[in-house]
Amino acid sequence: MSAATSTATISQNPAPTPRAGQRLTRPRRAAILKALADPRRFELLERVAKAGCPLGCSQALAALPISAATLSHHIKELESAGLIQVRREGKFHYLSLRPGVLGSLAASLAALEPASCPKLTTPET
Repeated sequence: MSAATSTATISQNPAPTPRAGQRLTRPRRAAILKALADPRRFELLERVAKAGCPLGCSQALAALPISAATLSHHIKELESAGLIQVRREGKFHYLSLRPGVLGSLAASLAALEPASCPKLTTPET
């Protein structure tokens, strides 16, 4: 089974792409973070991002030490979380980042940083 045909089982209903400045919902943020928690999946996302243009599944498979079935699973998880989009052309599949998702995630995480607090003084002993 080739990587191109193994992705045929990929979900057809990925999460919608957030608009500029739109905040991610709590469940969406959790789904994205869960998808990124797997080291191989994160590595696949890095390869898609660094490719600069759509990355073919066969290129991704050649770059990662995983089986076609495992690649298909990781693609499905990243697509379901809304991190990547898969363009299908016949038996070939091309992966690209969904615009705005990583920026929205970064903004959500940055919002967790507390505002500066006044310095606490420690009592002298």
